[in-house]
Amino acid sequence: MTIATDRRSVLKLGLAGGAALASPQIMVRAAHAQAAMPDVDNPGFSRFRLGGFEVTAINDGLRPGDGVHTIFGVDREEAEVTALLEENFLPRDRFVNSFTPTLVNTGSELILFDTGLGAGAREGGLGRLRERLEASGYGADDVSVVVVTHFHGDHIGGLMENGAPAFPNARYVTGQAEYDFWTAQERLSGPTGNAARAVQANVTPLADQTTFIGDGDEVAPGITAMLAAGHTPGHMIFHLESEGRRLLLTADTANHYVASLQRPDWHVSFDMDKEAGAATRRRVFDMVAAERIPFLGYHMPFPAAGFAERLDGGYRFVPVSYQFLL
Repeated sequence: MTIATDRRSVLKLGLAGGAALASPQIMVRAAHAQAAMPDVDNPGFSRFRLGGFEVTAINDGLRPGDGVHTIFGVDREEAEVTALLEENFLPRDRFVNSFTPTLVNTGSELILFDTGLGAGAREGGLGRLRERLEASGYGADDVSVVVVTHFHGDHIGGLMENGAPAFPNARYVTGQAEYDFWTAQERLSGPTGNAARAVQANVTPLADQTTFIGDGDEVAPGITAMLAAGHTPGHMIFHLESEGRRLLLTADTANHYVASLQRPDWHVSFDMDKEAGAATRRRVFDMVAAERIPFLGYHMPFPAAGFAERLDGGYRFVPVSYQFLL
């Protein structure tokens, strides 16, 4: 927030302050009661420097939900899950999910990681990537690379807009294993049917402009892919490094900042292979904690960046404050 500090503004503030001090207290209260509340929305993006990179976390929207135990800790007794939530000052049966695509300006490329829920979610206040991208100073035409971590709907929903590519000047990067799994004919029936049809609509039309990668491949100088399977068969995360500064984009490795981190072995309903998902959480956040790497998680509380501290067999999420300002 910027406050004007020119001489005229200072004088106005001084006069207003003097008038307030001179007025009876009851009049001040009345004035406050009559003041209209401005209709100002959170801009929905957070920007910081990572060495020579500029990183912008963009909030695609917030979705409140019920029944935490039906998603996190599905292999545990409900009382165990609710006790953990209450210990952390959270409601026992409600939570808010956030969705955070990330934009990285390397100086030569503008790279978007994941695309949010897209147009179909806008009636519900979600799918806000495009408007918030513009609010941050960029447009869809500016994006040169779109990286998709995996093919769940909240990551691929914004790839297309009105039947056309939402980022018309972009090329695409995604995991070969993820693409092969979701485009196999047998995925179109059974429990994977709806997701596979979304892939057909949003991902397959872009295949000719897509580079398919594997573990350890480079997206751009300083940006390396890491296979983190379990959530989906080809789920990938990305390590960023510039001028000695590091950041890990952990995508959906952890989906709740308390349940998934403090109890990494708990099963999560969204993980397609729950044991593999738990093992991947352990491996990734052991590294994050041991090497003190900041991470940005797609479903962490916005602005979605923080650190992981070892805690009682799991990890404590420590949100960033001013670390990226120095």
